[in-house]
Amino acid sequence: MTLDQETRGDVTILRPVGRLDSASSPELERAVLERLEQGCKRMVFDLADMDYVSSAGLRVILLAGKKLRAGQGRLAISGMREMVREVFEMSGFLTLFAVTPTLDEALSKV
Repeated sequence: MTLDQETRGDVTILRPVGRLDSASSPELERAVLERLEQGCKRMVFDLADMDYVSSAGLRVILLAGKKLRAGQGRLAISGMREMVREVFEMSGFLTLFAVTPTLDEALSKV
């Protein structure tokens, strides 16, 4: 996995590219925690270029959501490919977060 990061206004956009699994999830977790420590209150995961997510990857996204909620922040997820969406659906994560087809829609949700 590679991780692209962008900031638009006060929104952090994280774009994992490739596979988000037990080998790559620590990198994403570090990025999430770093942004939260810097005071980030609005975050979007753009998953348009993510091919696969494991339970380790889901844990990082759940961690981000919990920490943001605790600090009155918001999280949205955009651009899931079908296989990734199925994993989110089976795990019940689709009901936990604002999930949108496009990045622009996700930005409007946070």
